[in-house]
Amino acid sequence: MKTLVIFGAGPGLGVATARRFGREGFRIALVSRNAGRLGSFVDELAADGIEAAAFPAELGDRGTHDGVVAAITERFGSIDVAVINGFLDFSAARPVLDIDVESMQTVLDGTVLAPLSLVRLVLPGMIDRGDGALLFGLGASAKNPMPPLAGPGSGQASLRNYIHNLNVELADKGVYAGALTIGVLIEKSDAQHAYDSNPDLAHGLEIERVEPADLAERYWAMYTKRERAEELAGAIAQ
Repeated sequence: MKTLVIFGAGPGLGVATARRFGREGFRIALVSRNAGRLGSFVDELAADGIEAAAFPAELGDRGTHDGVVAAITERFGSIDVAVINGFLDFSAARPVLDIDVESMQTVLDGTVLAPLSLVRLVLPGMIDRGDGALLFGLGASAKNPMPPLAGPGSGQASLRNYIHNLNVELADKGVYAGALTIGVLIEKSDAQHAYDSNPDLAHGLEIERVEPADLAERYWAMYTKRERAEELAGAIAQ
C-alpha cells in the first residue's frame, strides 16, 4: 500500500487531495501546525474509509523536518508521493516597491528553503525505489508579474525553476516532479475565507473560484500521466 504525505495540509485542496488519493488505496499523512484541525481532517477521511494520520509540525521551521519525516516513515513506511506547499508568514509579504532584504529573506525561507529541505529528505528513498512523485502547489504570481504579490511571487518563481529542473533530472529515475500553478480561489480554503472577509486582499483582481476536488483531480492526473513539469489552473495562471 502506498503513502501520500501532504506537507501543509489545509481544509480545501489538502483534504480534497487526500480524499482523491485515498480512493485509490493510498494511506494519508497530513502535516501542518494545527493539531486540532488535522485531527478533524483525519476524522473526515476515516468516515470515507481512508486511513490517515496527523503529524503536527511547524513546517516553516526547518528544524522540525527530520523529526516529522521520521515519524511518518515509522508509521507508514516509505513515502511514495509528497505534496509540498510553501510555508509563508504573509505578514512578511510586500508589494514590489516595499520589498527589503529582511522581508525577502523571510519569503525565501518559507517558499524556497523549507520545500527544498523536505525534498532533500523524501527524494532519496524515491530514487532508491525507482518510483515516486513530488507535487507542488504554486500561486499565479510565480509565473506572471503581479506587483502587489511580488514578494511571494519572487520566492515561488525560484521554486518553480527548481521544480522544472528536478523534472528533467529525475525523468530517467522513475520519479516525477511537477507544479500545479493555481490562479483561482479554492473553495473551502483558508485563502477563500481570508478573501471573503477582506476583499481588498484581491488587489482589484476578479478571481475565478473552483471546487478543491477539481484541482485534486489535476494532481491525480499529474501523478499518473507524468506528461509535463507544470499544469496551469485558472485564467490568471496562463
